[in-house]
Amino acid sequence: MASNKSPWLRFTNAGDIFTVPISHGEGRFLADEETIRSLAANGQIATQYVDLNGQPTSDIRFNPNDSMYAIEGITSPDGRVLGKMGHSERTGAGLYKNVPGRYDMKLFDAAVHYFGGDN
Repeated sequence: MASNKSPWLRFTNAGDIFTVPISHGEGRFLADEETIRSLAANGQIATQYVDLNGQPTSDIRFNPNDSMYAIEGITSPDGRVLGKMGHSERTGAGLYKNVPGRYDMKLFDAAVHYFGGDN
């Protein structure tokens, strides 16, 4: 269901798995079925909470807020506006030593390339 059609996701592939820090206690993605189908058809579902096998899930260990269809992030129809629950900006050397994973989605590098005129 997830798509990388947004310029923010230039350096990712649909199906890539990243570990993203979260710090939200409330809030989750909710929408009616028609809206979700439309978002999926338009490639606007940017990111989803997935299990260790890369499958979207409602399991609280991976989808802490029970977002519908495990949706973690969506984009505007043209892909230029990205909204997501996780904190992809929280990357850096020496962080998360006890939590393995691939953290840097290169979102901000992609944005600089696109919005800086290197698209």
